[in-house]
Amino acid sequence: MRRDADRYTLFTRRALLLGGLKVGMLGMLGARLYWLQTIESDKYKVLADDNRINTRPLTPSRGLIFDRTGEPLAANRNNFRVLITADKGRAADAIRQAETVLERLDRVITIGDGERQRIIEQMRRNRSFVPVTVRENLTWEQVAQIEFNAPDLPGVSIDLGQTRDYFYPELMSHIVGYVGRVSPEDLRDSDDAVLQLPGMRIGKKGVEKGADEALRGKPGGIQVEVNAVGRVVRELDRVEGEAGANLLLTIDLELQQYVADRLKEQSASAVVMDVVTGDILSMVSVPSFDNNTFARGVTQTEWQDLLNDPKKPLLNKAAQGVYPPGSTYKMVTALAALDSKGIGLWDRLPCNGFIEMPGNVKKYCWIHPAGHGWLNVVEALQQSCDCFFYEAAKRAGVDRIGEAAAKLGFGRPTGVGLPEESGGLQPSRAWKQERESKPWGLGDTYNLGIGQGDMLSTPLQLAVMTARIANGGYDVRPRLVAASAGARDALQPPPVQAKPSAPSLRFNPQHLKAVQQGMDMVVNSQSGTAFSSRITEKGMAMAGKTGTAQVKRITESERGRRMSQTELPWHLRHHALFCGYAPVDSPRYACAVVVEHGMGGSLTAAPITRDILLQTQKLDPSRRPERFKSAMLAGSGTLAETPAAAGDGPPPSRSER
Repeated sequence: MRRDADRYTLFTRRALLLGGLKVGMLGMLGARLYWLQTIESDKYKVLADDNRINTRPLTPSRGLIFDRTGEPLAANRNNFRVLITADKGRAADAIRQAETVLERLDRVITIGDGERQRIIEQMRRNRSFVPVTVRENLTWEQVAQIEFNAPDLPGVSIDLGQTRDYFYPELMSHIVGYVGRVSPEDLRDSDDAVLQLPGMRIGKKGVEKGADEALRGKPGGIQVEVNAVGRVVRELDRVEGEAGANLLLTIDLELQQYVADRLKEQSASAVVMDVVTGDILSMVSVPSFDNNTFARGVTQTEWQDLLNDPKKPLLNKAAQGVYPPGSTYKMVTALAALDSKGIGLWDRLPCNGFIEMPGNVKKYCWIHPAGHGWLNVVEALQQSCDCFFYEAAKRAGVDRIGEAAAKLGFGRPTGVGLPEESGGLQPSRAWKQERESKPWGLGDTYNLGIGQGDMLSTPLQLAVMTARIANGGYDVRPRLVAASAGARDALQPPPVQAKPSAPSLRFNPQHLKAVQQGMDMVVNSQSGTAFSSRITEKGMAMAGKTGTAQVKRITESERGRRMSQTELPWHLRHHALFCGYAPVDSPRYACAVVVEHGMGGSLTAAPITRDILLQTQKLDPSRRPERFKSAMLAGSGTLAETPAAAGDGPPPSRSER
């Protein structure tokens, strides 16, 4: 009996101990539950939502581009595209599943091996759940087929995107440029998450690249609810992005068309510039290419055809092409010699048809081998006397010539707004020593004085030089973008400007007038090298300077038998150059023309410049604001809101829009 009582007491004590432990544990559990569900409920609600809700950026509409009159040059067109998204899970498993899905999708829309490899590589690079574009510009039939086979295509979806359309492709491709897919190099250079968006296009050339950040806009965002494997269940919220800024270019489309027609069938370039504001009114490089090809994605065959064309249509010859400026550079030599007091305004120097250098080497006067006689600087420019400028360059020296050339825009990019622009080459003592480990010689100075030797410039630089001489020596800078505005704001052209607002280059005014007089006599004097290309319309006369740049060195035997340029193959003929301005009495427009292998400036380039400057004065784009039409557009960033039915047709023509 006593033993049973002891056993009962022991049991009761253990039961109380165990009960106490249970109560304590339940209390701790209740306290923890209270802490999690009441005190920190907001924190865990956010964490739960993070697992349930994904936020994805939305691609903004790209800004539009217009010419100076408000004519659209680049806009956006809605199009259907098919996307693929990898499922949540191990990366290797997700890629394998994507490859399987792409094989099935290939039976609906053909996907080449190259495209398939691109898609897989992009999926490996992208963050989880970032869709990858498989194909754009789908037809209605293709959309229907994909939707019909949707159960067998997990991760595949149809989306509405935008395609860039260029309305004047052959005419404006070198200026406007084009957009293209984001490359691995672009991703390495920027950590902007918007670059990983499906179908994202960024500027690759021209203004599209130079003003890419402004045109790109700001991305929006979309909140979607996803299931345990990361597939979208429903859309919760959407905030549209901010469309990119619209740009008003300085280019006058009507003048651009005229210049392109005038240069047709040549391998050439021309630049027309306002000498007061710096506006580039026309910049043409022929032949050209269709930038819509690059916007949609160029094929390997198309790319090779463009690369193999001997006239290099992909090269913007006006801003990238570099050529010896030839005799057009003599204005630089003249100003350098006058400002350095190497020669005086009325000093006369002799021309016997050649000069002798040490070692019995002769430098010839190419224009008049018999010699011009005694000339001052105005007459030397008028008749383009090489011997005069050999001596003028010697007296000025390479350093002073370099200083004058830098003031007039040579030796560096002009900053016009084209990232691919070349700076040319202004040779100097230091450059020669670094490149060839040789000191600068007298022969180098002679060559530089007439724009030959190692000297290289772009047609754009020649236009800038001409504009700065014509406007009285003001540091006017070339520009391609006249104005910009938000997507919902009206674009307005800049006000008409009568005088340059740029700082002075501090050339002696009398020396500039002498150079201007020489350029006037080149065209409007019977003994001038471009007299046959003068403008006879009242009040529209032009001044200018011819230039011929050697491509092949002329040998003594060829000189002796007076070998004609027409006897040489096309690619060995001289380049033809001319730069001029008009009207003479009140300069407003400058023009530079370079015709590759055109044989002579007075023969080929001067007549073209005459026609261009005459047409420019008739249009008078800088002083006729009434030609501007409103460029006020809705903030959608598109000019065509309906997806193209065929997906690959050309943009509408001017009359169709």
